[in-house]
Amino acid sequence: MSQAPSMRGEELPPLAPPAANSGLLEVFRKRYLLGMLVRNTIKSRYQGTALGWTWSYLQPGVRFAMFYFVFQVAIGRGGDDLPNFAIHLFAGMILVHFFTETFNGGTAALVRARGLISKLAMPKELFPVSRMLVALWHTGPMLVILLVACVFLGWTPDLVGVAAGLLAFGILIPLGLALALFFSVLNVFMRDFGKVVGTLTQFTTFSVPMIYPYTMVHERFGDLGSQIYLLNPVAEAVLLLQRCFWVGTGPDPQYLIDNHFPDDLWARGGIMMGASLLLLVLAQLWFSKYEKRVAERL
Repeated sequence: MSQAPSMRGEELPPLAPPAANSGLLEVFRKRYLLGMLVRNTIKSRYQGTALGWTWSYLQPGVRFAMFYFVFQVAIGRGGDDLPNFAIHLFAGMILVHFFTETFNGGTAALVRARGLISKLAMPKELFPVSRMLVALWHTGPMLVILLVACVFLGWTPDLVGVAAGLLAFGILIPLGLALALFFSVLNVFMRDFGKVVGTLTQFTTFSVPMIYPYTMVHERFGDLGSQIYLLNPVAEAVLLLQRCFWVGTGPDPQYLIDNHFPDDLWARGGIMMGASLLLLVLAQLWFSKYEKRVAERL
């Protein structure tokens, strides 16, 4: 009769959480966990402050007021050719903020959640996705401020412009999430990638037509240079959001469309949205391949 082996004197294997289904679809089946992660992240950001989430409106509101005073009152940037330059600038800043927060936060998401990952069975994609949703939540107040400013300046909305704004986020949401999934795994195996991403995103502000118009790129670098410049999907998304808000505030919207936007804005936007979705599928495959090794490396 065989006896069960004694565990005395033997080294016990390390405890590990039970296996969990993975994948982005599984993330949205775990909506409760996802919502809890998003709420806790937002609460922790404003913990200990008297105004709480009001800061999410106050900070970008002060920033917009500063832009308006500096560029339109103090130095008179824009003029008839670039009316309401503060709207042009702030629209670009909104998308740059969303993209960099998604990319940076998503890259560090797995490392920051090492305690939960080692104890609980949950799809690890929850953590990059939650960082993207937190970035989207912080983008909401900025859009409200932009909308109020546009209405105050006589904004004339149109359905084509609204579609352009939706397409802008249709490009950046899957793109930012794809990069977050890809680099979050790399950051687990080599923490230098977090520093690399933080450094790269510093260039985003200067690689999009935000503090300067797209026409300046075309004038300085010609057709070939501007075509290379527009390969940047963030630049394309910024132009689309400016088409949504900035164009409607000008005295002659058609002049701005004809002179400050590329002719293939819509075709390029559709292609980039498709490319972003494809990149998200590839990033999910990459994540699924290596996510089983994440817990042991953390």
